[in-house]
Amino acid sequence: MATTPAWFRAALDTEADVGEVPVSGAPVRFRAWGPPGDGVVLVHGGAAHSRWWDHVAPLLAEPAGRRVVALDLTGHGDSGRRPDYTLDVWAEETLAAAEAAGAGTRPVVVGHSMGGMVALVAAQRFGDRLAGAVAIDTPVRDQPPEDIAARERRAFGPLKRYATREEAVARFRAVPAQEVALPYVTAHIAEHSVRRLDDGWAWKFDPVVFNRRPLEPGDLDVPGCRVALFRAEHGLVPADMGEMIVDKLGRGVPVVEIPTAAHHVMIDNPIALVTGLRTLLGDWQHSHAARPDATVSR
Repeated sequence: MATTPAWFRAALDTEADVGEVPVSGAPVRFRAWGPPGDGVVLVHGGAAHSRWWDHVAPLLAEPAGRRVVALDLTGHGDSGRRPDYTLDVWAEETLAAAEAAGAGTRPVVVGHSMGGMVALVAAQRFGDRLAGAVAIDTPVRDQPPEDIAARERRAFGPLKRYATREEAVARFRAVPAQEVALPYVTAHIAEHSVRRLDDGWAWKFDPVVFNRRPLEPGDLDVPGCRVALFRAEHGLVPADMGEMIVDKLGRGVPVVEIPTAAHHVMIDNPIALVTGLRTLLGDWQHSHAARPDATVSR
């Protein structure tokens, strides 16, 4: 990786603690950086995995001395599989991984895309056990883009087998596609997106994950902890959708836009994402939450 930036190489060289915790009969794998204590748990999007955060997590752990955990939700990465999947179960897995990895008694849950749905569900179900939740470019509508692509058979269908690891990695594509991406970030994620099977190589995700019920506007309510929304300027959450989400959550919610970013912020604007998260987390350590306006009509 001689052509990659020094910060990226340093992040990947930062050793992670690897562990596993059972949740409702399935093993949930996680990676963690920084010293045990109050921390952050990172939740990937649909068909993704914990390694999407390898270049982000160490930058959140240092220099703050923060414990940062990234998990593979069941049906993804190296975690186990289930007959079916729900956002509620994934929220339980997120808190279990945070506890098992030593992320403190009240971590902040940060989720991207579908992972943001998990973060919002966790905020509503387990808000008293969280210091906050952040949803990054998480569309709240009838169907998120990954689910639409799966339903229309444009992606995420029955897992195709590839003869070699190199062939599988070369076929890696982000969904939704975006024109701008840092090639060294994309290459690292692709390298960790495949697994060996008896008859070849395949993607790590379980296609059944897209049979779950999505998070819809009617599911949102005032959460039991602080919440923030991050929007990618060219992502999947237009300004009016962001306002709708804020309205449903009780108005006490900051909305942070990452300029020039597309939906997969960590593969085209990771430093801007880290800057925004560092700023938000630093503020939440020293400020008091605004009280939601109970008179807001939802």
